[in-house]
Amino acid sequence: MGSVLHLVGFDGLGQNFSVLGHALHSSVALVASGSLYQRLSLMYPDEHLPPQIPIVPLDKALQQIEDALDHGDVTVLASGDPLFFGIGRKLIAAFPELEIQITPALSSMQLAFSRFQIPWDDAHFISLHGRRLENVAATLLRWPKVFVLTDRQNSPDTIARQLLLECGKENSTGIEIHVGEHLGFATERLLSGNLEEIAGRRFVDPNVMILMNRTPCPESGAIFGLQESEICHSRGLITKNEVRAASLHSLRLPREGVLWDVGAGSGSVGLEVARLFPGISVLAIEKEEAQWHNILTNRKHFAAWNLKLVKGMAPEALEELADPNRVFVGGSGGNLEKILDHCVARLLPGGIIVVNAVIEKTATDAPKILHEQGLAVEIKELAVQRFSYPEGERLHYNPIKIIVGIKQIQRSVHE
Repeated sequence: MGSVLHLVGFDGLGQNFSVLGHALHSSVALVASGSLYQRLSLMYPDEHLPPQIPIVPLDKALQQIEDALDHGDVTVLASGDPLFFGIGRKLIAAFPELEIQITPALSSMQLAFSRFQIPWDDAHFISLHGRRLENVAATLLRWPKVFVLTDRQNSPDTIARQLLLECGKENSTGIEIHVGEHLGFATERLLSGNLEEIAGRRFVDPNVMILMNRTPCPESGAIFGLQESEICHSRGLITKNEVRAASLHSLRLPREGVLWDVGAGSGSVGLEVARLFPGISVLAIEKEEAQWHNILTNRKHFAAWNLKLVKGMAPEALEELADPNRVFVGGSGGNLEKILDHCVARLLPGGIIVVNAVIEKTATDAPKILHEQGLAVEIKELAVQRFSYPEGERLHYNPIKIIVGIKQIQRSVHE
């Protein structure tokens, strides 16, 4: 019979002692973090534990596990439920042919919700462990109840400060945070507070947090397909519904990245992108002060916190922005060639530029400029007519050209 990998959850409550004891007696190595190994040593003071394999760095640990399995069973000690944002996924992928016996303990998520007496069947779960802390408000404030796995860098106080920075104190009054430290152990501590209170505290790792967003968002129930009447705009200056849909389709949006919405106007295109993909940083560049109010109003109304207003005229206003994966040009203010030159130069490989051309000059010049810059160009013409039923009222909009430019990924000559 081949060796067995025992993956045992550990929560400090002792619920897996018998399973763990059996696994340890048959194992030639014990994989655990320093803190878990120390706790286990205190719980088994008279036992001779198997030699420890540190769980980090993980690649080295996986190699050592493979070597140890040649000589017998191996026990891996994990916090809580190893299949809930834990090492279980990595081990299953690394040893697909191996017999792995998994015994979960209560997860940190279960313990946290039980301690604060909050039902969790309607919660969303997000891990910020090892991730860059960006677009946090758009990620966490989408739902009324979110469980967050933290780490030393992305601690509850850091997350709270970032939320305050991104959405402002005035938009955070309905947010409550619960933090559980060392859940299941003698050093367990529970804390609750609003964003400002949590931002001003310090927390001991490991910890987890529950975010409750009790502020109702008066937005449309639709995830995609906002109506013109729902978006704050001026004098009818808004990308029409059908054109907006076709433009977004042409952008072929990624899940994460940076979008420049140049000549944003009311910000309707960027607004739809921000709501669809919280992982995209949407930068709405607009020169007219009258439109700034519309953009900020829409941002707040729809809680599209990953949409940022950039005040100024392109291309000058683009200088300090992060390089984009996608660019939408809704207005150029007579600077089309300079704007497109700058956008193409900054556009990341494989990126897409979409230009909506209402006037003939833009429709003629944009494809030529993009082609000369080496982009693959496609032109679509969209004519929109709307009819109400049964009255038969008809609305007709002038045809609009959608120019799409794709920046090819440069291949190495050795490929």
